[in-house]
Amino acid sequence: MDIEIAISASGFLFLFILVMLAASIPLVNTFGDFDADDRLQKIANDQNKFTLSIVIALIEGVRIIALAIMLFIAFSPYSLILGIVWTTCRIGEGLIHIYSEINYWGLIKLARQYSGTSGAEKNVLIDASRNILQKRNSGWTLATTLSGMGTLAYSILFVTHGVVPPIIGWLGIIAGIFLFLGNGIKLVKGNLKVLPAIAGLASIGALFVILFEAIIGGWLLFS
Repeated sequence: MDIEIAISASGFLFLFILVMLAASIPLVNTFGDFDADDRLQKIANDQNKFTLSIVIALIEGVRIIALAIMLFIAFSPYSLILGIVWTTCRIGEGLIHIYSEINYWGLIKLARQYSGTSGAEKNVLIDASRNILQKRNSGWTLATTLSGMGTLAYSILFVTHGVVPPIIGWLGIIAGIFLFLGNGIKLVKGNLKVLPAIAGLASIGALFVILFEAIIGGWLLFS
C-alpha cells in the first residue's frame, strides 16, 4: 500500500472516534452505570438499543485494529521497534474490545429470561449478569492500558522524528502516560480500592486521547 494512502487512512480512522462518540453517548446514558439488576431491566425494556450499542462497540474494535495497521504501514519505517510496540498494543486492545462485547451480548439472553422470573431464579440471573459485567470492566481496563502504551509509542515517534508539529506529539505523549498509568494501576490493584487520584488519571488520559486523536486525525488527513 502507498504510504500517502496509509497516512490519509490513519487520519480518517483517528477522526472516526468523533463519530463513534456521537453515536454512543445516548446509549451510554441508557446502559451506563447501573448495577446488574438495573442493567438487566434496562436491556429487557429496550433490546434493540442494547444491540445497537454492541454493534457500535464492535465497529470501534475494528477501527482500532485498522488504525494500528495503517499507522504501521505509514510510520514504521522511522522506527520498526516502536511500530511493533504500538501495533501489538493497539491490535490487542481492539481484540479485547471485540471479545468483551461479544461476551457482553450474552446479557440480552439473560434479560429476556429476567422479566419473567422471580425469587431465587432471578437472583441467579443477576449473579450471572454481574459476572459478565465484571469481566467486561476488567477487559476494558486492560484494553485501555494497552491503548495508553500504543499511544505513547507512536507519539514518541512523532516527536523524535518530527512527523507532526511537536505540540501534537507531546499531547499524545501526555495522553498516553496518563492513560497507561491510570488504568495500569487499576489493573494491578484488581478489586482493591483505587484512590480517586488514580481514577482521575485514567479519566484525564481518556479526555486527552480523544483530543489528541481528533487533532492528529485532522493533521494527517488534511495536511
